[in-house]
Amino acid sequence: MAAATWGADAIGLVFDPASPRCLTTAQAAAILAVIQPLVTTVALFRDAPGALVADVLQKVPVDLLQFHGQEDPAFCGCFARPYIKALPMGSLSLAELPAMAASHVAARGVLLDGNLAGESGGQGRRFAWTPLPPLPRPAMVAGGLTPHNVMDAIAVMAPWGVDVSSGVESSPGVKDHHLLHAFIDQVRRADAASGG
Repeated sequence: MAAATWGADAIGLVFDPASPRCLTTAQAAAILAVIQPLVTTVALFRDAPGALVADVLQKVPVDLLQFHGQEDPAFCGCFARPYIKALPMGSLSLAELPAMAASHVAARGVLLDGNLAGESGGQGRRFAWTPLPPLPRPAMVAGGLTPHNVMDAIAVMAPWGVDVSSGVESSPGVKDHHLLHAFIDQVRRADAASGG
């Protein structure tokens, strides 16, 4: 509720059992019940069985899916929900990005995260920020973002959006409201500076 109140466009609900942020479907449904209208709700998975994804979708009516593992385009696209595919920038070069983004034809966008292939996201690992090559899908940036550096990331990479987790936490899985508010404020300042 705090993130949505302060202007976040979307909130992520994690369903990766390896993550300290993992929710039950009951917890996620309770969050959705109080989230303001027009805030996109996103369910995050990493190499989850299709049955788990389907079960979550039956119990938690999210707007969007986000896949963080080795999922192929056919798997990501089979749930009748728009999706975003996370790409592990700890294992990819900028030269490989266009082809990887293009392979997910049905994706609404790609999320460039600092993790290595096969690792969970949300570890606060940053990758080298450089101007993005032309991509066939909108790109969001994640990995190591904090209220102190998000304006720099936006200025250098000019992404469609940014995604934060550990950079606004007091401990793994516990969001710090002061950091969260400061992060959203810095993103809004970056938008204003770029005319966005």
